[in-house]
Amino acid sequence: MGERPLRQLAERIDRIGDNCHDGRALRVAILHEIGRNVAFDAYAWLLTDPETEVGSDPLADVPCLSELPQLIRLKYSTEQNRWTRLASTAGRLQADTSGEPDRSLVWRELLRGYNVSDIASVVFRDRFGCWGFLDLWRIGGPHFTDPETEYLATIAPRVTDRLRGLQARTFLARAPLNLPEGAAVLVLAPDLQVRAQTAQTEAYLRALVPPDGDRQPVPAGAYNVGAQLIASEAGVDNHPARARVHLKDRGWLSLRAARMAGPRGNPTDIAVTIETASVVERMGVFTRAYGLSLREAELLAALAGGSDSKQLAAQLYISENTVQDHLKSIFAKTGARNRRVLMARVLGS
Repeated sequence: MGERPLRQLAERIDRIGDNCHDGRALRVAILHEIGRNVAFDAYAWLLTDPETEVGSDPLADVPCLSELPQLIRLKYSTEQNRWTRLASTAGRLQADTSGEPDRSLVWRELLRGYNVSDIASVVFRDRFGCWGFLDLWRIGGPHFTDPETEYLATIAPRVTDRLRGLQARTFLARAPLNLPEGAAVLVLAPDLQVRAQTAQTEAYLRALVPPDGDRQPVPAGAYNVGAQLIASEAGVDNHPARARVHLKDRGWLSLRAARMAGPRGNPTDIAVTIETASVVERMGVFTRAYGLSLREAELLAALAGGSDSKQLAAQLYISENTVQDHLKSIFAKTGARNRRVLMARVLGS
């Protein structure tokens, strides 16, 4: 593929994005477009918390869904081709292991049994954070090539822009969460199998990944934060074991994983808490999704605390005119008409 064809292929992503206003629909459409240029047999595409890079909202079609907890645990604990460790935007298992895929924990302990021959991985990251990662699998087929990897790297920035833009749009929704009060708790065994849960947990899980009909919800979000905790403890990745997850047309939840403690808790078990995201947690995603500068983020935090322009100037050691300049920039980036609209989006009220 020459430079011009690659650029033209990447521009097709923009046209797809113009017609997709939902994260899952966008990913389905982009996967279809990728399949026109790069053959693959299975895939897993997760959105991520832009700060912690922990996955959520999975879109996947893989042959080992019955072993999902193990797949996620091994994915997070594998250093090779990990989305947080890729030397560039895109990589592939065979190249990253110098043709020795058994160096990869997830391949050696699981994917080899499914005859996976290679994995192409793409991370969707910009200067504001990490917005998702994609794994494409070849099963029993040829390895991914350099031109195919180059194509994936070329389209990645455009996909990243679209994913970040969709996260920004989520703050326009104002429907209530309509979930039980208080935090839900899910207890996972060391292999991430579910041991126990509180009464509220199922309602939260159904909101996170709505199942078909009366089927039990799959706690994929809990698996991801639990797997990140295991990876962090093993020294594979030092990001915290938490993720902020958006619910379709509603609001934001926060998931955290921690080891159990106390006389009644098994110290090897993992407790995952699920609750409504706090104002600070919402604001953290908001500032990244809309690409606010550090100073603009500081001003927004002070504004959320109820400060007026004079107080903002004093707190940030700037003039009131500079406060107005920053506010104008924030309004332009977010599309908010005034402070009231801006705060309603930030606070979810």
